[in-house]
Amino acid sequence: MREIVLGTAGHVDHGKTSLVKALTGIDTDRLKEEKKRGITIELGFAFLDLPCGHRLGIIDVPGHERFVKNMVAGATGIDLLAFVIAADEGVMPQTREHFEICRLLGVKRGLVILTKKDMVDAEWLELVREDVRQFLAGSFLEGAPMVAVSSTTGEGIAEVREVLDTLVRGSEFSEAHGPFRLPVDRVFSMKGFGVVVTGTSISGRIGTGEDITVYPQGHTAKIRGIQVHGQDVSLVEAGKRTAINIQGLDTEMIARGDMLATPGTLAPSYLLDADFFYLSGNAKPLKNRSRVRVHIGTAEIFARLVLLEDEELLPGSRANVQILLEEPFGAWPGDRYVVRSYSPVATIGGGGIWNASPPKRRRFREINSEVFALYQAGNAEDISLLHLREAGVAGLTFETLCVKMGQFGKRFKKLLESPISSRKIIMVDSDRQRMVAAETFDALSGSLQKILADFHRDNSMKPGLSKEELRSRLHGDLDQRLFQLLLNTLVKQGVIVVDESVVRLASHQVSLKADAQDIRKEMEILYGEAGLTPPTVREVQERFAKYPAPLVREVLDLLVREQVLVKISEELYFQGRALANLQEQLVAFIRKEGEIDAPRFKNLTGLTRKFSIPLLEYFDRIKVTIRVGDRRLLRERSS
Repeated sequence: MREIVLGTAGHVDHGKTSLVKALTGIDTDRLKEEKKRGITIELGFAFLDLPCGHRLGIIDVPGHERFVKNMVAGATGIDLLAFVIAADEGVMPQTREHFEICRLLGVKRGLVILTKKDMVDAEWLELVREDVRQFLAGSFLEGAPMVAVSSTTGEGIAEVREVLDTLVRGSEFSEAHGPFRLPVDRVFSMKGFGVVVTGTSISGRIGTGEDITVYPQGHTAKIRGIQVHGQDVSLVEAGKRTAINIQGLDTEMIARGDMLATPGTLAPSYLLDADFFYLSGNAKPLKNRSRVRVHIGTAEIFARLVLLEDEELLPGSRANVQILLEEPFGAWPGDRYVVRSYSPVATIGGGGIWNASPPKRRRFREINSEVFALYQAGNAEDISLLHLREAGVAGLTFETLCVKMGQFGKRFKKLLESPISSRKIIMVDSDRQRMVAAETFDALSGSLQKILADFHRDNSMKPGLSKEELRSRLHGDLDQRLFQLLLNTLVKQGVIVVDESVVRLASHQVSLKADAQDIRKEMEILYGEAGLTPPTVREVQERFAKYPAPLVREVLDLLVREQVLVKISEELYFQGRALANLQEQLVAFIRKEGEIDAPRFKNLTGLTRKFSIPLLEYFDRIKVTIRVGDRRLLRERSS
């Protein structure tokens, strides 16, 4: 069952860690420096068993401004927020920043806890309550339960437990099981065990013995053991504080900010399409391509924000952006992120990721608005078609499309059934489940027909283009399966004709210009009169020297295609009728005599070696005869 995760947030020294200890009995400050300085530096973890029978995972975050990046890492994936404000100080700078971070990360539910109740009187406490209500007006915590406590005396702690129990009872525990993801917040080595990675699982489930991949590096290894809140388990689900013992990897191969996930479920990229909100508290407009710090999961990555439709963004405004990361990151659509300024460091905005591996987009293009409108509408079929269109002729496999959509399994496959059956999506390779968009397929079809039409116009005497020449002209990266599917489709539609390796438009007929017609007429007479002693190609070219040599060669090739002539060698062409008559004579002779050799063939035909030897080799080649030593015998099929 999915565990609900409670995260703390609030200004430094407002009593977050003391509150967690009062609730759970667990001191989440584990570092010597934290004990010495009396402030939380790293993330702390605890759990609380509630009366409803559910165990609540708790993440305690640091409040000091120097450790906000650790706070962001801890706030990723929390379900409930314990928003902590000290009653003796009220709303402070990190109170505001932490709250904005939680809003940007999409936290929707929580409670407000006023700590240090024992340090103020009732009148002051009521003033603070009112001030906090005004601060939270219009936010997701407007109207949320507000409890005043003293971690020192224990006053109000029981009420906090009751409120948490009520909130958890109203939570949704069910989750479609799919790929597992865990943002890494800590890596260490244990003697006798090896590498241990900790984090809060944010999706799916995984068990011991299964493979897991470290993204973005791509290292894959086996899970040796799993612990949840210090207890060994064989399976872990989303929402649980998890430690995973990984076999065969070194600590240098994993770092905080990496993502552990089911193999093949993430596609690390340097680009993100995202919705970005620039906080209203910012002092000046944000310029295009500003260098910033992007926090996703537990990672902090330097990046530039590309404003696709603006030169600058005013405080309180929202924009469509493309984030250019300086390091690759594997995300899913729907993941939230926070942006902090490069220097001085402060939280300036954030939002949600629409596409975790988009193509690079050019600014001020109308298509950008159309793409982001599709993202905003959230129709899975339309977004799938967008991804396929942007993939072009390469297309996408079902598995790759799953990763781009962040949707997996039978439910997503069922969603694609309709666009595939209606041919909005064309299945190119059923074995690999590779698909292209219908628009891509139709565009290829149009291009192919135009290429053939242009070729026929410029080469009216040629029957068409060879398949390989056509494929290379159509698209350099077009693979054979898609090309063959395109040819088969157009043949079925009666648009093209494929004659062995040559492709032509069905409407194309060979046409001859005046010069070509003259050459053809003379050439037919020439070869008809020559019979079995034809001129060589060079002699033909000399005979027709007043015409361009390529034109003469084209007419020669045309007569071969029409079977008026037969090509024996590169230099010799014979009239087809004369050659057929000779074949009849040859077959009749061998049937009578049983065999023939070169001298007897010369006697039979009266030809010199110039013609007799190429002809004998030709009859061998077309399997009329077979050579045995110096003799020729009839092949069986000619008997």
